[in-house]
Amino acid sequence: MLCLGIETSCDETALALVRDGNLLDSVLASQADIHAIFGGVVPELASREHCRYIGPLFDELVQRNGIMPMQIDVVSVARGPGLLGSLLVGVAFAKALSLGVNARFLGINHLHAHLLATGLEQNFSLPALGLLVSGGHTHLYYIQDINNFIQIGKTLDDAAGEAFDKVGKMLGLPYPCGRIIDALAVAGTADPHLFPRPYLHNDNLDFSFSGLKTAALSRLRDYPELRKHARSLKSAGEAPDILKNFCASFNLAVVDTVCAKTQRALEAHPDIHTLLFAGGVASNTMLRGRMTELMRRRRGGALSPSPALCTDNAAMIAYTAWLFAEENFYHTLRMEAIPRGKPVPDDMVGNGRRRAA
Repeated sequence: MLCLGIETSCDETALALVRDGNLLDSVLASQADIHAIFGGVVPELASREHCRYIGPLFDELVQRNGIMPMQIDVVSVARGPGLLGSLLVGVAFAKALSLGVNARFLGINHLHAHLLATGLEQNFSLPALGLLVSGGHTHLYYIQDINNFIQIGKTLDDAAGEAFDKVGKMLGLPYPCGRIIDALAVAGTADPHLFPRPYLHNDNLDFSFSGLKTAALSRLRDYPELRKHARSLKSAGEAPDILKNFCASFNLAVVDTVCAKTQRALEAHPDIHTLLFAGGVASNTMLRGRMTELMRRRRGGALSPSPALCTDNAAMIAYTAWLFAEENFYHTLRMEAIPRGKPVPDDMVGNGRRRAA
């Protein structure tokens, strides 16, 4: 079974082909340089760029793999959550293509696909705990099976990745900032008392990083030279200690907070021995190490996609679609895109039953 995946939920235009659960090829056009001018993603620009890239990328993908469009069995697309204008570009293209080549159509939950993408590289068993750490979301899920994700923790305001990007923007680092802060943090020495661990004095599994962002802003006001050093930065190795240590301390506060809530979730679900974690922040050096150690102590496994599959990509969409298509599920062309902030509805059909996307 040949599945095409399309991802346009934010600022990456990506397409991928998965055959029988194996990734054949993928293409991607990044808009990072465009949005870096503004210090963050501009929704209108993002949707315009998707319109410009999506057709040529599809042509490139099928031509270099010697595939005729009529050979595609399933056309899948990230239906949300995400930027509505960006999502609509991908959804419209996918619907038209599926109709034109008479392929099954599937809309995929972008968040769930991040976690299931682990299956492209590693075998895992369910149930599992899912930790999604990205620019827009920091969520915890109890994953019973591939179409039964029970959300047990969520972002109340700023997500972890959003906190990295906003603090990076305050410093004057180029967008996207998370990777740069990670590199500086690895080279620095963290002060565990410099920043608070936000929203831990409770008994729930939700996340809130807005207070940590405010604490970072206060620290920057006390040490204005941090901005000067960040704006003249050429490489992490050449950065002064004050900047590297600031980033290491901030990074530690985020990772400590995420780990504390994850451990709390694991203690509430003693039957779980597998942790799946994904999203852009799952590439963070310290977070990957801490999650591995956390599950090692529980005699379980912490599994994450390789860094290239942690950020937004189409391989995860195509692979998740393949999982559902194997069970004969599909969407009608009435399926709608779902913007950020709204739940993805349970409107997938097949085998006489309704299933979650």
